[in-house]
Amino acid sequence: MDFKHYTVLREEAVELLDIKENGIYVDCTLGGAGHTKLILEKLKGGRVIGIDRDDDALENARRVLDDSRFTAVKSNFSEIDSVLSDLGINEVDGVLMDLGVSSHQLDTAERGFSYSADGPLDMRMDSASPLTAADVINQYSEKELARIFWEYGEERFSRKIASVICENRKEKPYTTTGELLQTVSDTVRGSKTDKLSSVKRIFQAVRIEVNGELTAVEEVIDRSLPLLKKGGRVVVISFHSLEDRIVKSRFAAAARGCDCPSDFPVCICGKKPIIKLITRKPLLPSEKELAENSRSHSAKLRCGEKL
Repeated sequence: MDFKHYTVLREEAVELLDIKENGIYVDCTLGGAGHTKLILEKLKGGRVIGIDRDDDALENARRVLDDSRFTAVKSNFSEIDSVLSDLGINEVDGVLMDLGVSSHQLDTAERGFSYSADGPLDMRMDSASPLTAADVINQYSEKELARIFWEYGEERFSRKIASVICENRKEKPYTTTGELLQTVSDTVRGSKTDKLSSVKRIFQAVRIEVNGELTAVEEVIDRSLPLLKKGGRVVVISFHSLEDRIVKSRFAAAARGCDCPSDFPVCICGKKPIIKLITRKPLLPSEKELAENSRSHSAKLRCGEKL
């Protein structure tokens, strides 16, 4: 199992966690364990809880870290409160989320995440989950497909692509990523670059649907903030506008507190700010990182501190 990959914004994310040497931290998205490894290096005592749905990621982390201060847990990160409760942990000093698909998942053709190499139409972060990308493509109605292509991929040819898929699958169900790529490429008008952009958006949309990613992001942020100690920080790295929009909105609401209508002369809801924003604008990868890793280009990092 090869987990060679580049952890995006590794130093910046861990620095913003403001590590306390005996603190408790949660890495909600273990991936290749790059962030967790750096957190452990900065701790003297303390503990890191690593959460992931991917069995490969969990196995790799246990093998490469081999540290009594580290605990790996298989779960959807949206269940962070339950995970910590089961471990007898009531509050933590920091939470890190590196959203999206891992490099290992993209580079492993048989996982079906990548359009760069032909593989089964799968895209499950948890291989035990029942819903696959093939199920979505072959079983969803034309209307449902068009909706997810538009909402989760922001694809302007969403209706046309959905229509062609539904016609094609009458003859033969889709089983591989190559078949989906070919359909999108043949359907979209424009240059090779335009076609590739549409392929990226369709694959993103299907992956988000299969894994329920956007709902999970909303839930994990809302459930993480009450678990933070005063002065504890939550750091989130997102990779596309839909994720970042959710993170920005959730952070802004938590930092604002009051949600009374703007024309109310006084606050009647009584809600107080929960966090202060450490990053008013998202932190972006350095020129050096952009040059070394093309997958970092869309990354945005946001951080909030518990009041």
